[in-house]
Amino acid sequence: MGLGRHDDPLRERELGVAGMTIPEAQASHIKIEPQLFLRHHHKNSIFANDSDPPQRKKNMAPICPPRSAILSAILCLVLVSAAQSKRSAYDVLGDYNFPAGILPIGVRDYDLESSSGQFSAYFNDTCSFSLEGSYQLQYKSTIKGVISENKLTGLQGVKVKLWFMWVDIVEVSRNGDKLDFSVGIAGADFPIDNFEECPQCGCGLDCDSRKVGGITRMSHLVSSS
Repeated sequence: MGLGRHDDPLRERELGVAGMTIPEAQASHIKIEPQLFLRHHHKNSIFANDSDPPQRKKNMAPICPPRSAILSAILCLVLVSAAQSKRSAYDVLGDYNFPAGILPIGVRDYDLESSSGQFSAYFNDTCSFSLEGSYQLQYKSTIKGVISENKLTGLQGVKVKLWFMWVDIVEVSRNGDKLDFSVGIAGADFPIDNFEECPQCGCGLDCDSRKVGGITRMSHLVSSS
């Protein structure tokens, strides 16, 4: 006599596992946990978020800043370092055996091509003053020339007032303890000690003597524009 559908418990379990109908007597011992199913589905979902377990987060690639941001930061550091290490225009004059005082106070920047000797110095504005109470000098906001050992030639942007005329100083050279200033057809030399200190716009090297009783006297000979 053959077995009926419900006569074999083992057969019923197999059918139940496969999702077939299970007798109520057997179904009462099998429980489906929805939470386990959802958790298993969540772990394998492509929509996993920050609630993923730590093991999954470890396998995720770290978020790195864009390459352009890194390069920009490096460039800024290089520029700041170069600006801090750049020597002054007055230091450059010393490299060529010139005293710093041939430039007035106020050089904000300069350019130097070491191969050709091309030298440029920049001021915020025109600067005028007098030397030894007689010669009046005027520096434009940009002066240029070719610098070499003991010689500054092709000078542009520096003038001296002779009598009632302004003429260009085209060359400055050092000859021992003297500095020679040439305007092309004529020249004058001065002791190098006169240029150990940088003059100031307006008062040159005689700024303190203009102050009498705390009041600064204005000179009609020189001006700073």
